[in-house]
Amino acid sequence: MATKVYIVYYSMYGHVEKLAEEIRKGAASVEGVEAKLWQVPETLPEEALSKMSAPPKSESPIITPNDLTEADGFVFGFPTRFGMMAAQFKAFLDATGGLWRTQSLAGKPAGIFYSTGSQGGGQETTALTAITQLVHHGMIFVPIGYTFGAGMFEMEKVKGGSPYGAGTFAGDGSRQPTELELAQAFHQGKYIATISKKLKGSTA
Repeated sequence: MATKVYIVYYSMYGHVEKLAEEIRKGAASVEGVEAKLWQVPETLPEEALSKMSAPPKSESPIITPNDLTEADGFVFGFPTRFGMMAAQFKAFLDATGGLWRTQSLAGKPAGIFYSTGSQGGGQETTALTAITQLVHHGMIFVPIGYTFGAGMFEMEKVKGGSPYGAGTFAGDGSRQPTELELAQAFHQGKYIATISKKLKGSTA
C-alpha cells in the first residue's frame, strides 16, 4: 500500500498555497508515496475576505479532522499572525479533540511550513509555537534541519524558511515565493515523505 502524505494548509493570499503545491510535488517524487493537498476551513465571512482583497480559494478539498486518520505523514502550512499560526488553522486543530482523546495521530510524523510578512515576523516562532499542537497529539515533529545544504546558508538573497521548515516572505503581499524558497519546499516534501515511508515500513 502507498504511503499517504497529506499537505494541509491555510492560505489567504496564495503564498502558503504555492509552497504547499511544491511540497506536494516533492513528496510525490518519492516512489510509493501518494501526496495530497488539503485546505482547512475558512472562518472569516465572504464580506470580510472581500474587504481584505483576498483572492478566491483554490480547488483543493476542505479537510475534516477525521480525514487526518487516513494519512501516514503530514506537512502543515499557515501564514503567521503575530508570530503564531493563523487563527483559521488553530481553529481546525482545536476541532481535533476527538482524535486527541483516542491518540489517533500519535506516532505519525509531521512537518511545518509558513509565510510571514517580514524577516522579523516569526519565521521561527511560528513553527516553534506550532510544535505544541503536535506534542499533545503525540506526533513526531520532523524539521528539515540543514538537510537542504547550501541553500540554508544563502546570504546574498532574501530567503524565507529555517531549520524548522520551508518558508517565504510575503512583504506587502506582492512578493511571491522565489525559486530558492520553492526548491526548499520541494526538498521538505521529499524529505518528510521519505521519513513517513520508512516509519510506515517499520511498523508494517
